[in-house]
Amino acid sequence: MKKVITYGTFDLLHTGHINILRRAKAMGDYLIVALSTDEFNALKNKKAYHSYENRKIILESIRYVDEVIPEETWGQKAQDVQKHDIDLFVMGDDWKGEFDFLSAHCDVVYLPRTIGISTTKIKKDLNKVNNG
Repeated sequence: MKKVITYGTFDLLHTGHINILRRAKAMGDYLIVALSTDEFNALKNKKAYHSYENRKIILESIRYVDEVIPEETWGQKAQDVQKHDIDLFVMGDDWKGEFDFLSAHCDVVYLPRTIGISTTKIKKDLNKVNNG
């Protein structure tokens, strides 16, 4: 069985999220999503609209996702890869090169992002509508 892992906050779920999950799952048999906890997001100065618990429920309902685990620190990736016997680490290409160190443990692939959509863009658009 080929195991794949990806990481993210996955807040305000959109087609870009679905695309990366679909493509990551297509590269293996079992997809684990490491979901940033609310506490980890706070360390990154990031605030999700949905709580960790709600984002986890949403991700678990997506057919491409086999398992959701918490992402609590920047440094846990190598441990996760080893603990879960990961064959392939997948991230969006906006992170290109950042996780190449994991290639000592598994294959690393950076997938192109979906053009024209992001959680940041959605938040900006919503602010324009509400404050416009």
